[in-house]
Amino acid sequence: MSYNTFGRVFRFTTWGESHGPALGAVVDGCPPGLALSEADIQPFLDKRRPGQSRFTTQRQEPDQVRILSGVFDGRTTGTPISLMIENVDQRSKDYSDVAKAYRPGHADYAYDRKYGFRDYRGGGRASARETAARVAAGAVARLVIPEVSIRAWVESIGDDRIDGENFDAAEIDRNPFFCPDAAAAMRCEALVDAARKAGSSLGAVIACEATGVPPGWGAPIYAKLDSELAAAAMSINAVKGVEIGDGFGAALLSGEENADAIRPGTNHPEFLANHAGGITGGISTGQPVKLRVAFKPTSSILTPVETITREGEATEITTKGRHDPCVGIRGAPVVEAMMALVLADQKLLHRAQCG
Repeated sequence: MSYNTFGRVFRFTTWGESHGPALGAVVDGCPPGLALSEADIQPFLDKRRPGQSRFTTQRQEPDQVRILSGVFDGRTTGTPISLMIENVDQRSKDYSDVAKAYRPGHADYAYDRKYGFRDYRGGGRASARETAARVAAGAVARLVIPEVSIRAWVESIGDDRIDGENFDAAEIDRNPFFCPDAAAAMRCEALVDAARKAGSSLGAVIACEATGVPPGWGAPIYAKLDSELAAAAMSINAVKGVEIGDGFGAALLSGEENADAIRPGTNHPEFLANHAGGITGGISTGQPVKLRVAFKPTSSILTPVETITREGEATEITTKGRHDPCVGIRGAPVVEAMMALVLADQKLLHRAQCG
């Protein structure tokens, strides 16, 4: 079986391949009557769009979204919302070698073993290009949760981390790295340039924070808010790790250090820390919901790597074409979208049970 749908009440299905004529998403379960136009979606796609700097793939895709259904007179109708983004700058000939041999670290071998057949042009569904559809769907999800603000940023590229003391939220949109630390962004330029010129690639960690999430979203055991967020983030191509709150760091703390102490507040309790990332027992506490996502280095690189052909013979492969030297850079808008999609779904689930 293949699963291309995510969500329980607010659901979305992505479709299309990296080098097909188009890709897109179908959003189902969206409440009716919400004002929605293509102009509400496009700014988020523009943030993720390739080819905007030398630090990303030079594939030139306008990523213009079209709403094909589910909207009438500028408002959602409660029926499925179909979103389409055309592919206009494919170069499938660049993947002739990939048709014959597997890229180590990519999904080529796994897809071939599962299906006995694969779309090798750009990686098909395993390409980061698929995430454009998620970003479009995430823009619709944001309409369901107007009380929530979501922002994501690059926390590290390779082994270079931002300095928390230099965090400037306004800086995130001022540089091509979605980096809140201006000094770290300058260092990233040199890092990514060096990897690109060497025919290699780098990994990255994206942090994401949602503020305004009220207490009570999420459900115990099998629909925990943190488990849904983890599943959503891990479903992004190239993601290999997820942390909620302090994540693995919590294992290094004592009980009293890890406890988010609570004091009486004016209108709601006041938490003195947020090691839990705004979620306990799978349910939001009203604190900011915090997520960290690790992206692996891009597998399509110019450096020769040992591999095998489809016939099992030893060979080497270098991947031609246009690829992100650090796919995690453009991961920030994608992680934001997945946060929005999960929170929209959990809001509607909470309303369904608790009114």
